[in-house]
Amino acid sequence: MAKQFDAISDDHRGFIETQHMFFCGSAAADGRVNISPKGMDSLRIIGPNRIIWRNLTGSGNETAGHLARLNRMTLMWCGFETRPMIMRAYGTAKTLHPRDSGFKEAETHFPPTLGARQFYDMTVEMLQTSCGYAVPFFDYAGERDVLAKWNEDKGQTGIETYWDTRNRTTIDGMPTYIVKDTPNA
Repeated sequence: MAKQFDAISDDHRGFIETQHMFFCGSAAADGRVNISPKGMDSLRIIGPNRIIWRNLTGSGNETAGHLARLNRMTLMWCGFETRPMIMRAYGTAKTLHPRDSGFKEAETHFPPTLGARQFYDMTVEMLQTSCGYAVPFFDYAGERDVLAKWNEDKGQTGIETYWDTRNRTTIDGMPTYIVKDTPNA
């Protein structure tokens, strides 16, 4: 049976912090719904109703484009290894690009890394837990180093060029505001 909560408790926090990955769901009023798997030590619980997560450079930039049009987000964790639970955080979020106030403060919660494209600052309005009885067991084998090597090979200038050429719009053509010539620059 699903249970809803108006804040992240210590027990919820403990479950989230033991997960090696989470999923982010976002959608604008039109276009495609996006669900992305995330990992690489990229999420922090800042308070009982606040989560920030670091979005590293990747092939798509759907979440930024969706939030620019409709600032709702869902995060989901699944207990793959031990505890059979599914947890979802529902709320609103704002995108913080490297040029935005708040980006530098968000960076202080994470170890330095090349390729941080955005941070998402989420206000959690509701947390829901449900059984994860049908979620299979998976063993964690470790982090992949492919993205870190890709970022190192590109360097900061190459990454910014990639943002400009590959991350300016969503697959539905919505602007992501990753480059400086945007309204919030």
